[in-house]
Amino acid sequence: MRHFILIVLLFFGATLFAQELDNKDVKVGLVLSGGGAKGLAHIGVLKALEEAGVRIDYIGGTSMGAIIGGLYASGYTAHELDSIFATTQFNILIRDEVSRKSRSMREKEEAEKYALILPFDRFKLELPSGYSKGQNLYNLLSRLTSHVAHISDFDQLPIPFFCVATNAETGEEIILDSGFLPQSLAASGALPSVFNPVIINDTVMIDGGVVNNYPVELVRSKGMDIVIGVDVQDSLKTREELQSALRLLTQVNNFNTISAMVDKRPKTDIYLHPEIDNFTVMSFQEGRNIIKSGEESAESYKEVFKEIAAKQKEKQQIQIERINYDSLYINEVEIIGNEYYTRSYILGKLRFRPPIKLTYDEFGEGINALSVTGNFSSINYRLEGDREKGTKLILNVIENPSRMSFRFAAHYDELFKTAALANITRKRVLTNNDILSLDVIIGDNIRYNFDYYIDKGFYWSVGMSSKYHFFETQVPISFIEMDFSEEISTSLSSLSLRYNDFTNQLYFETIFKRSFVFGVGGEHKYLRFLSESLMENEYENRLIFESTNYLSTYGFLKYDNRDSGFFPRRGVYLHADWHWYLYAYGRNESFEPFSIGKAKIAWAHPITTKTAFNLEFSGGFKLGSRGSTPLDFALGGYGFKEMNNIIPLLGYNPMSLRGNTFLSSSLTLDYNFIRKNHLNISVTAINVGNDLFQTGGWVEGITNYSVAVGYGLETLLGPMEVKFAYVPDEVYRNWHVALGYRF
Repeated sequence: MRHFILIVLLFFGATLFAQELDNKDVKVGLVLSGGGAKGLAHIGVLKALEEAGVRIDYIGGTSMGAIIGGLYASGYTAHELDSIFATTQFNILIRDEVSRKSRSMREKEEAEKYALILPFDRFKLELPSGYSKGQNLYNLLSRLTSHVAHISDFDQLPIPFFCVATNAETGEEIILDSGFLPQSLAASGALPSVFNPVIINDTVMIDGGVVNNYPVELVRSKGMDIVIGVDVQDSLKTREELQSALRLLTQVNNFNTISAMVDKRPKTDIYLHPEIDNFTVMSFQEGRNIIKSGEESAESYKEVFKEIAAKQKEKQQIQIERINYDSLYINEVEIIGNEYYTRSYILGKLRFRPPIKLTYDEFGEGINALSVTGNFSSINYRLEGDREKGTKLILNVIENPSRMSFRFAAHYDELFKTAALANITRKRVLTNNDILSLDVIIGDNIRYNFDYYIDKGFYWSVGMSSKYHFFETQVPISFIEMDFSEEISTSLSSLSLRYNDFTNQLYFETIFKRSFVFGVGGEHKYLRFLSESLMENEYENRLIFESTNYLSTYGFLKYDNRDSGFFPRRGVYLHADWHWYLYAYGRNESFEPFSIGKAKIAWAHPITTKTAFNLEFSGGFKLGSRGSTPLDFALGGYGFKEMNNIIPLLGYNPMSLRGNTFLSSSLTLDYNFIRKNHLNISVTAINVGNDLFQTGGWVEGITNYSVAVGYGLETLLGPMEVKFAYVPDEVYRNWHVALGYRF
């Protein structure tokens, strides 16, 4: 009897236990490994899990697995992630490319002048800590996670989440399960040598894959019944596959992570390893195929996923509304971490002062404009409050400790010939926000540019500059005839001209309407040019045309929102300048005050996806004394940086045409037939002479025009251009070659 009672009790106990198992809700944890572009396969697996109805209760990820896992945990569906990453330009994201429109006028000029920039502190050349600061990545993550910006505990996200980073100083593992989500995701994905480290709470963090690229133990410790893992790490390559230094370095980095998987794999209940051996960590252009490989790897688990979903109880997931605002209203800005760079400087670079309503694109351009200064190692921000009624921008910056840099460029054109530029730039020399720069240019002609600038943001900034330019070129004899009251007796049709310019300026400038730059200043200029082809007298075997110091005041207005300074597809450019020459001493003894004004406006617009036109108008005139002809306009040549009133003109040799007035218009069609390769054709019409506005000569028609066809290639050293130009009236046929950035 006693045995019978024991059997009955055991039977009922087993039945109750089985019923308890049946009633238990199965919790599923998801582990997503790092792997760069290969991590896009995670999206394919997430699609399969969603289709099967599997509820994910916890996500742990590293690097790319953290980014995709964090976005999924914030409430995005797998199909939404597919759409997001399909439209993401990863080359811009990784290289931290900033639209030209985001740069200040000075930064545009510098970006199109220097080919190489390296830290040069203590006069030692160094390499940057990363290929990219990761600002574009942070901007993207910040915008995508704006709907959960108020959540600091990642367990409170729609799906609880953590990610792994590495302490760069100690090599310790850091579990990021609280804080600011986009910053944590950026830290977990800060791949060494690609992205700069991310500093959180004074801890320098890099990619979590260094210490734990597959955090399965941590996910299982969260009380998960089933752990699904997606492993997109590289496998070991054979000697035949290790034919490059990059692949060998990647193999060395993978030794630890691959060996660690021997213990980690058995701890995973369902282990997926998509077929991605044909892809690399940088194969973002193959994103569609990588996602598909994730879907294919999950296909064989389709029925298993459905069984898991059938055992899960319905559970209401935390719902957080995602509103896609087109604009935001910022009524307050709090800046944290700035020591040397003032609030006015930072707001000036952001190009907005509260209260202000901005589009998200304008806000992003402001953040990028601050980042591109190079004065900040890190720019983190968050928006608190209602996007439409008023939000507070909390800006947390870490100032770049590097204060000195070395910059280099090389160039060739038909006026200055070959030239190599070495630059030293030093920041915070005498005060906060200042920058000192010295260009030394050697080659066929020696030159220098010195510039000191105190940037006060929205307030009036002040600058001082000193420049020396020298070149020697052939000019027609008619070029110098207007400098003499009597006719020159010579049989020469052209002569060699040696030109010296020494200019010093003190100026003040400010920004208005967020994009325009207006400035005023004073200038000292010493001009000297001579020819050894003619003799002044029997004692001098050269003829000096000009050797005079000029003092002037001037004003300028600049605007430039073009997408490229050399091959623009869209945008407007404006540069107007007015000089009032008040005093002179030297060879020009008959000097009387006069003014010179000039302006250029250009408009670029696309016609098709590969073709665009650029319409340009420019002109200049002189008011006052007809003397002081050395400062008249001289036109001709191509590819050199404008100086004084020496202006490029296709079809003519440098400084072939001269007058105190000119009007020019040109139309260029550019065909970008292959990425960075351009074919273009241009037509230029010009009227140049003396006193055209006073005499009405400017309405008499075109005096000169040219047609040119060319090829251009965008390179790291700048544009490489070759043009063939034809001047019908003069029967000129000229080849123009310009190589590298212009300086």
